[in-house]
Amino acid sequence: MKRLVSLFSLFFKIGLFSIGGGYVMLPMLKEEMVRKKGWLTDEEILNYYAIGQATPGIIAINTATFAGYKTAGIPGALAATAGMVTPSLIIISLIAAFLSDFREIPLVARAFAGIRVSVAVLLFFTIADMIKKGIKNPFDFLLLAAAFCGIAFFGLSPVTIALGAAAAGILGGLKIREGQP
Repeated sequence: MKRLVSLFSLFFKIGLFSIGGGYVMLPMLKEEMVRKKGWLTDEEILNYYAIGQATPGIIAINTATFAGYKTAGIPGALAATAGMVTPSLIIISLIAAFLSDFREIPLVARAFAGIRVSVAVLLFFTIADMIKKGIKNPFDFLLLAAAFCGIAFFGLSPVTIALGAAAAGILGGLKIREGQP
């Protein structure tokens, strides 16, 4: 029960401060679940994040669900998901109840302008960290380049990119195994 409360609290905190979407949560998730608690490894976090990106739904909630499940099974998945969703639910309910033109308030508009800058910086460093940890050989770099070109120059869907990368990874893994004794 203590772990479930801890999961809910952790993801409540992450949900509360993940302004800017699921990509912003990765540094906080790694700090808490890998470095502080030791519940997951860097590789597991990246895997859950990749699966969360490829599955339908909100990446932050998907990732919370996978991480919670790994940490404490189905009850852990439910606790992590509830923790991730609760702050947004509370904040949106309060805004809807009390401030009909919330974004039009000059102070709020300026705050969001500043937040956007910090989110961009967090995204930059998160992506750089993911690339450093995810690129382990020339094949991985080729996949990265192909995925980037597919999205940047050809406008391919992230789903197409994820499925293509999964297929390439499987085929690449099979070729590597065939070459080994």
